[in-house]
Amino acid sequence: MIFRDFPLNLMETLKCRRSLHQYVVVFMFLVTLGTGSTCEAPSSPQCFRRSSAEIMYVCEWTMNTTESDVSYDLHIEEVQHRGIKKTTCSMIGDTLIRKRPVEIWVAAHVGNSSCTSPRRSVELQHIVKHDIPQNITMSWLKNNLSLSWSAAEEYPALAEVRFRRHDHPTDSWETRMTNTTHETSKYSVIVVNLLKFTPYQVQIRQRSSQVRNPLWSDWSPVVTVPAELEQKPEVSMVTGLLNGARNVTLTWKPMPHAAAVTGVRYKVMDTQSSQRCPCAVKTPAIKSSKHQTYVSYSAVNISVIAMNAAGSSPPAVIQVPAQPAAELKTCNEALMSKKIKKKTCHEFYELQDGDSRPENIITVTADKRRNMKYVQEFVRYRYYEHRCERGKPRTVKMCLFYKKQGAPRIKPQNFTHSGETDNSVDLSWRAIPPADQRGFLTHYSLCSVKISSPEARKECLNISASVVNYRLENLTPGAQYNISLAGVTPAGEGPNAQTTVSTLPEKPVNVLWSLSLLFVFFFLSTTCTCILKRIKNKIFPPVPTPVIPNFTPYQEESQEMPERKEEVHELTLLQLHPEVKSVPEDAEETTVLRGDWDDDTDEDVESERGDSILSGGTSDECLGPGSTDQALRRSKEGEATDLEQLDNEIAMLIYRNGLVFDVKTEST
Repeated sequence: MIFRDFPLNLMETLKCRRSLHQYVVVFMFLVTLGTGSTCEAPSSPQCFRRSSAEIMYVCEWTMNTTESDVSYDLHIEEVQHRGIKKTTCSMIGDTLIRKRPVEIWVAAHVGNSSCTSPRRSVELQHIVKHDIPQNITMSWLKNNLSLSWSAAEEYPALAEVRFRRHDHPTDSWETRMTNTTHETSKYSVIVVNLLKFTPYQVQIRQRSSQVRNPLWSDWSPVVTVPAELEQKPEVSMVTGLLNGARNVTLTWKPMPHAAAVTGVRYKVMDTQSSQRCPCAVKTPAIKSSKHQTYVSYSAVNISVIAMNAAGSSPPAVIQVPAQPAAELKTCNEALMSKKIKKKTCHEFYELQDGDSRPENIITVTADKRRNMKYVQEFVRYRYYEHRCERGKPRTVKMCLFYKKQGAPRIKPQNFTHSGETDNSVDLSWRAIPPADQRGFLTHYSLCSVKISSPEARKECLNISASVVNYRLENLTPGAQYNISLAGVTPAGEGPNAQTTVSTLPEKPVNVLWSLSLLFVFFFLSTTCTCILKRIKNKIFPPVPTPVIPNFTPYQEESQEMPERKEEVHELTLLQLHPEVKSVPEDAEETTVLRGDWDDDTDEDVESERGDSILSGGTSDECLGPGSTDQALRRSKEGEATDLEQLDNEIAMLIYRNGLVFDVKTEST
């Protein structure tokens, strides 16, 4: 009532007093009173520690004002802190009364006016207010979300989590309250029954569980939780050969949108760079979906991992096999003592069944020379020597290596025989695995000995190490043999595999069958010969070879004219029957011509004819009429025969003394 009636009383007073000085004084008082009325009381202060083990106390309050020149006085019982320019104040706990209730309040000064907050009675030792959760990390465990942040103290706390879907920012918050777990300076909580393929917005606040009057911390900023990266990246690879190195280009598909709401980064690693062999290359996380790297000729595993705020995907492992070599030579054992230079590394890939696997690798560098002790004896390695040139690896040497060689540990497996004959047998086996060879296999030793013969000696021969079957020949029919096979290295011969072989008895020869085949052979040969001769005569007729007799010149003095003895034969002339056919003139000429060629022959013919004519009787007196007719008939038949023979001779080519006469006959 006093303040409400104050303006009326003041006006009455001004009516009575009209002096100018009085008006000025009253105006200044009103201005001061108006200014003081704008001071709005601050909130009641909160004084606390950040943790139960903290000795520093912090007091906070709020005030709704737009003035910049505001100061505060903090009162904690008798203790006063004046001239505070902010809405917070820190102080050491030893200067305060902590173990009994005390009153606290704040006085605000705005210009010439002041206002105070309500008073509170608190017991300071039981008040703790944690700071805002910081360094929040998240990960998915199936459909449960795990959240972690920096621990406010070494004891667990109570946490409150509120969340909503990222795609629905206007939805109301859903709240979960749970106790935290404390591990390695981290608070952790698990929010169950969420959808791991859905992104969320999350806020967290925490409260101490070690005091009677804890205060909730402020809410953390909104944190976006992306969906889980469940699938590994789909990576494709393209390689290209360089001088002692390979250029590998990797590309992959983008990850799903729900998992990439906060961005996705990719980490690319390989087994060589991680071992600093030979180059120490640190590849930062990349945001693109393509990457290019360089590797040596040895086998390398390259892994690509996608990462977002909620975790990482399973690694996509790309195996780059070793660059094939035509024929690898063997290494000298002296390389074990070879000095290793900087930016150079040696790799020993253990060969299992002829293959080099990156997980069985020993890397030796200048800083890790002690790794040489892990190279085992009797184990085959593929040796590589790499150098780092201009930040890129390059392979300068490849070979096969044994630290120490020994004889094979096992015998050839599955040593069997088949296809037995009377003098041979087929043998087959499975090669000794490289892990059991214990050295470079030079050859196989194959030995055979006859069982039935006590005096038989063992015969051995060497077979190439790359062969797994062999045909053993020159065996005795119907005999039994013990055959053994063993692998041989420079260190000696290993265990042998044995088998027993029985050859078949010798088959008897079928004589009749052989003779039949021989007869058929000769028959076919003869037939073919005749056919070929006929074909040859048809195509190439024989050309007669002229006969040239030896010519002896006439020598009148030394050679006398041979005397020709005249012979007289009795000849009986008979009158021919008029019906008898006379000899043609051509025949007579031909007869005379033949007589000139061969006198001896004609004389013999005439003699024979005369004998045939006179064979009927010895004298005319002895011939009767019947005998005369018979003789004439015989004479006619003989002449007819002679004429036919003469015609045939005239029709042929006549060869005489190398001259050819072509005689043509004319029929009369």
